[in-house]
Amino acid sequence: MAAELPGEKSRPLCRLRFTGAEHTWGFALYLTSKDNYRDTVLPSGLPVGSPEEALDCAGHLYLGVLPSAIRVPAGLVVLVGPPAAGKTSFVRALVARRQIDAEAVVSSDEIRAELFGTSPAQAESDAADAGVFEERDRRIVARLSAGRTAVAESTNVTPRARARLIAIAKRFNAPVTVLRFNPDVTDLVQQYTERGRTDLTAEDVRTYAAVMAQDAGTDQLRSEGATAVHDVPGRRQATSPAQAAAHFAFA
Repeated sequence: MAAELPGEKSRPLCRLRFTGAEHTWGFALYLTSKDNYRDTVLPSGLPVGSPEEALDCAGHLYLGVLPSAIRVPAGLVVLVGPPAAGKTSFVRALVARRQIDAEAVVSSDEIRAELFGTSPAQAESDAADAGVFEERDRRIVARLSAGRTAVAESTNVTPRARARLIAIAKRFNAPVTVLRFNPDVTDLVQQYTERGRTDLTAEDVRTYAAVMAQDAGTDQLRSEGATAVHDVPGRRQATSPAQAAAHFAFA
Protein backbone atom coordinates (compact mmCIF):
# COMPACT_ATOMS: atom_id res chain seq x y z
CA MET A 1 0.00 0.00 0.00
CA ALA A 2 1.24 3.49 -0.85
CA ALA A 3 -0.04 7.04 -0.44
CA GLU A 4 -0.39 9.27 -3.50
CA LEU A 5 0.47 12.79 -2.28
CA PRO A 6 0.03 15.92 -4.45
CA GLY A 7 3.30 16.99 -6.01
CA GLU A 8 5.22 14.00 -4.67
CA LYS A 9 6.09 10.47 -5.64
CA SER A 10 4.16 7.65 -4.03
CA ARG A 11 5.04 7.20 -0.36
CA PRO A 12 5.26 3.52 0.68
CA LEU A 13 3.20 2.69 3.76
CA CYS A 14 2.98 -1.05 4.32
CA ARG A 15 2.67 -4.50 2.78
CA LEU A 16 0.10 -7.19 3.41
CA ARG A 17 0.65 -10.94 3.37
CA PHE A 18 -2.34 -13.16 2.70
CA THR A 19 -2.67 -15.93 5.28
CA GLY A 20 -5.47 -17.87 3.61
CA ALA A 21 -8.35 -16.13 5.40
CA GLU A 22 -10.16 -13.20 3.84
CA HIS A 23 -9.97 -10.94 6.90
CA THR A 24 -6.62 -12.07 8.33
CA TRP A 25 -3.48 -10.63 6.78
CA GLY A 26 0.10 -10.29 7.91
CA PHE A 27 1.35 -6.72 8.24
CA ALA A 28 4.77 -5.30 7.39
CA LEU A 29 5.41 -1.59 7.97
CA TYR A 30 7.68 0.35 5.61
CA LEU A 31 10.84 1.67 7.29
CA THR A 32 12.09 4.85 5.63
CA SER A 33 15.51 4.62 7.25
CA LYS A 34 16.17 1.17 5.79
CA ASP A 35 14.01 1.44 2.66
CA ASN A 36 12.43 -1.93 3.33
CA TYR A 37 9.52 -3.56 5.14
CA ARG A 38 9.48 -5.16 8.59
CA ASP A 39 6.81 -7.39 10.13
CA THR A 40 4.96 -5.29 12.70
CA VAL A 41 2.39 -5.89 15.40
CA LEU A 42 -0.89 -4.02 14.89
CA PRO A 43 -2.41 -1.76 17.59
CA SER A 44 -4.62 -4.73 18.51
CA GLY A 45 -1.47 -6.48 19.75
CA LEU A 46 -1.74 -9.14 17.05
CA PRO A 47 0.66 -9.75 14.16
CA VAL A 48 -2.28 -10.20 11.77
CA GLY A 49 -5.51 -8.31 11.10
CA SER A 50 -7.75 -6.84 8.43
CA PRO A 51 -6.44 -4.66 5.57
CA GLU A 52 -8.37 -1.74 7.09
CA GLU A 53 -6.50 -2.11 10.40
CA ALA A 54 -3.18 -2.15 8.57
CA LEU A 55 -4.01 0.96 6.54
CA ASP A 56 -5.26 2.80 9.63
CA CYS A 57 -2.04 2.01 11.48
CA ALA A 58 0.27 3.04 8.63
CA GLY A 59 -1.81 6.11 7.80
CA HIS A 60 -1.68 7.30 11.40
CA LEU A 61 2.08 6.88 11.58
CA TYR A 62 3.03 8.40 8.23
CA LEU A 63 0.18 10.71 7.25
CA GLY A 64 -1.17 11.88 10.59
CA VAL A 65 -4.60 10.41 9.86
CA LEU A 66 -6.49 9.16 12.89
CA PRO A 67 -6.91 5.37 13.08
CA SER A 68 -10.67 5.91 13.12
CA ALA A 69 -10.57 8.31 10.16
CA ILE A 70 -13.67 8.37 8.01
CA ARG A 71 -12.84 7.29 4.47
CA VAL A 72 -14.06 9.62 1.74
CA PRO A 73 -14.07 8.02 -1.72
CA ALA A 74 -12.98 9.87 -4.84
CA GLY A 75 -15.97 11.79 -6.14
CA LEU A 76 -17.92 14.91 -5.25
CA VAL A 77 -17.56 16.28 -1.73
CA VAL A 78 -20.21 18.87 -0.88
CA LEU A 79 -19.59 21.14 2.10
CA VAL A 80 -22.80 22.25 3.79
CA GLY A 81 -22.81 24.97 6.41
CA PRO A 82 -23.62 28.62 7.08
CA PRO A 83 -21.04 31.37 6.60
CA ALA A 84 -18.36 31.48 9.32
CA ALA A 85 -18.95 27.81 10.20
CA GLY A 86 -15.33 26.91 9.39
CA LYS A 87 -15.56 25.45 5.90
CA THR A 88 -12.67 27.42 4.43
CA SER A 89 -10.41 26.78 7.42
CA PHE A 90 -11.18 23.08 7.14
CA VAL A 91 -10.30 22.77 3.45
CA ARG A 92 -7.15 24.82 3.98
CA ALA A 93 -6.15 22.34 6.67
CA LEU A 94 -6.81 19.46 4.29
CA VAL A 95 -4.56 21.05 1.69
CA ALA A 96 -1.86 21.92 4.22
CA ARG A 97 -1.87 18.32 5.46
CA ARG A 98 -1.70 17.09 1.84
CA GLN A 99 -4.89 15.12 2.22
CA ILE A 100 -6.21 16.76 -0.94
CA ASP A 101 -4.55 18.94 -3.57
CA ALA A 102 -5.43 22.62 -3.78
CA GLU A 103 -7.01 22.21 -7.21
CA ALA A 104 -9.60 19.85 -5.73
CA VAL A 105 -11.25 22.76 -3.87
CA VAL A 106 -13.82 24.58 -6.00
CA SER A 107 -14.90 27.67 -4.07
CA SER A 108 -17.67 29.90 -5.38
CA ASP A 109 -16.29 32.80 -3.31
CA GLU A 110 -12.84 32.42 -4.84
CA ILE A 111 -14.28 32.19 -8.34
CA ARG A 112 -16.30 35.34 -7.72
CA ALA A 113 -13.14 37.12 -6.57
CA GLU A 114 -11.26 35.88 -9.65
CA LEU A 115 -13.97 37.11 -12.02
CA PHE A 116 -15.07 40.31 -10.32
CA GLY A 117 -12.44 41.16 -7.72
CA THR A 118 -11.97 44.70 -9.02
CA SER A 119 -15.69 45.33 -9.60
CA PRO A 120 -17.60 44.57 -6.38
CA ALA A 121 -20.81 46.12 -7.74
CA GLN A 122 -20.84 43.74 -10.71
CA ALA A 123 -20.10 40.77 -8.44
CA GLU A 124 -23.55 40.95 -6.83
CA SER A 125 -25.64 40.91 -9.99
CA ASP A 126 -27.74 38.02 -11.31
CA ALA A 127 -25.44 37.83 -14.32
CA ALA A 128 -22.45 37.53 -12.00
CA ASP A 129 -24.09 34.69 -10.08
CA ALA A 130 -24.76 32.84 -13.33
CA GLY A 131 -21.14 33.27 -14.41
CA VAL A 132 -19.77 32.13 -11.06
CA PHE A 133 -21.84 28.95 -10.95
CA GLU A 134 -21.17 28.16 -14.60
CA GLU A 135 -17.44 28.33 -13.92
CA ARG A 136 -17.83 26.33 -10.71
CA ASP A 137 -19.69 23.60 -12.55
CA ARG A 138 -17.09 23.54 -15.31
CA ARG A 139 -14.29 22.97 -12.80
CA ILE A 140 -16.21 20.24 -11.00
CA VAL A 141 -16.98 18.48 -14.29
CA ALA A 142 -13.30 18.59 -15.23
CA ARG A 143 -12.34 16.91 -11.95
CA LEU A 144 -15.06 14.26 -11.93
CA SER A 145 -14.61 13.36 -15.59
CA ALA A 146 -10.97 12.56 -14.80
CA GLY A 147 -12.00 10.38 -11.83
CA ARG A 148 -10.67 12.89 -9.32
CA THR A 149 -12.23 14.41 -6.22
CA ALA A 150 -13.91 17.81 -6.34
CA VAL A 151 -14.74 19.67 -3.13
CA ALA A 152 -17.64 22.11 -3.60
CA GLU A 153 -16.97 24.84 -1.06
CA SER A 154 -20.00 27.10 -0.60
CA THR A 155 -22.88 27.28 1.87
CA ASN A 156 -25.11 24.74 0.05
CA VAL A 157 -27.69 24.94 2.85
CA THR A 158 -30.72 24.76 0.53
CA PRO A 159 -31.93 21.72 -1.45
CA ARG A 160 -31.91 23.81 -4.64
CA ALA A 161 -28.22 24.62 -4.28
CA ARG A 162 -27.33 20.99 -3.66
CA ALA A 163 -29.52 19.60 -6.46
CA ARG A 164 -27.36 21.24 -9.13
CA LEU A 165 -24.21 19.70 -7.67
CA ILE A 166 -25.69 16.24 -7.16
CA ALA A 167 -26.98 16.23 -10.74
CA ILE A 168 -23.42 16.78 -11.98
CA ALA A 169 -22.12 13.89 -9.86
CA LYS A 170 -24.80 11.59 -11.25
CA ARG A 171 -23.62 12.30 -14.79
CA PHE A 172 -20.31 10.66 -13.90
CA ASN A 173 -21.69 8.06 -11.50
CA ALA A 174 -19.55 9.67 -8.82
CA PRO A 175 -20.33 9.18 -5.12
CA VAL A 176 -21.51 12.27 -3.24
CA THR A 177 -20.12 12.78 0.26
CA VAL A 178 -21.72 15.59 2.25
CA LEU A 179 -19.70 17.13 5.07
CA ARG A 180 -21.92 19.13 7.44
CA PHE A 181 -20.72 22.13 9.44
CA ASN A 182 -23.37 22.68 12.07
CA PRO A 183 -21.96 24.69 15.01
CA ASP A 184 -24.00 26.05 17.87
CA VAL A 185 -25.48 29.39 16.82
CA THR A 186 -23.67 31.20 19.63
CA ASP A 187 -20.34 29.75 18.48
CA LEU A 188 -21.22 30.58 14.89
CA VAL A 189 -21.89 34.23 15.61
CA GLN A 190 -18.72 34.44 17.69
CA GLN A 191 -16.69 33.02 14.81
CA TYR A 192 -18.35 35.50 12.45
CA THR A 193 -17.43 38.37 14.79
CA GLU A 194 -13.82 37.18 15.17
CA ARG A 195 -13.34 37.07 11.41
CA GLY A 196 -14.55 40.61 10.91
CA ARG A 197 -16.61 39.88 7.81
CA THR A 198 -18.26 42.89 6.26
CA ASP A 199 -20.19 41.19 3.46
CA LEU A 200 -22.73 39.73 5.91
CA THR A 201 -24.44 40.74 9.12
CA ALA A 202 -24.81 38.60 12.23
CA GLU A 203 -28.50 38.34 11.39
CA ASP A 204 -27.64 37.00 7.94
CA VAL A 205 -25.53 34.30 9.58
CA ARG A 206 -28.37 33.35 11.92
CA THR A 207 -30.73 33.13 8.94
CA TYR A 208 -28.38 30.74 7.11
CA ALA A 209 -28.15 28.63 10.26
CA ALA A 210 -31.95 28.48 10.52
CA VAL A 211 -32.25 27.39 6.88
CA MET A 212 -29.69 24.68 7.45
CA ALA A 213 -31.50 23.41 10.55
CA GLN A 214 -34.67 23.12 8.49
CA ASP A 215 -33.36 21.87 5.15
CA ALA A 216 -30.01 20.10 5.71
CA GLY A 217 -30.66 17.28 8.12
CA THR A 218 -28.97 13.93 7.52
CA ASP A 219 -32.14 12.20 6.31
CA GLN A 220 -32.91 15.08 3.96
CA LEU A 221 -29.43 15.00 2.48
CA ARG A 222 -29.58 11.25 1.91
CA SER A 223 -32.97 11.56 0.25
CA GLU A 224 -31.48 14.09 -2.17
CA GLY A 225 -28.83 11.62 -3.31
CA ALA A 226 -25.94 11.89 -0.88
CA THR A 227 -24.00 8.64 -0.67
CA ALA A 228 -22.72 9.49 2.82
CA VAL A 229 -23.22 12.33 5.30
CA HIS A 230 -20.71 13.20 8.03
CA ASP A 231 -20.54 16.01 10.57
CA VAL A 232 -17.26 17.92 10.81
CA PRO A 233 -16.28 18.66 14.44
CA GLY A 234 -15.50 22.23 15.40
CA ARG A 235 -15.44 24.64 18.31
CA ARG A 236 -18.30 22.87 20.10
CA GLN A 237 -16.09 19.76 20.28
CA ALA A 238 -12.96 21.81 21.09
CA THR A 239 -11.52 20.70 17.73
CA SER A 240 -9.20 22.81 15.57
CA PRO A 241 -9.45 22.76 11.75
CA ALA A 242 -6.30 20.60 11.55
CA GLN A 243 -7.71 18.16 14.09
CA ALA A 244 -11.00 18.06 12.20
CA ALA A 245 -9.15 17.36 8.96
CA ALA A 246 -7.43 14.37 10.59
CA HIS A 247 -10.86 12.78 11.12
CA PHE A 248 -11.08 12.15 7.35
CA ALA A 249 -9.03 10.16 4.86
CA PHE A 250 -9.52 11.04 1.19
CA ALA A 251 -9.02 8.53 -1.58
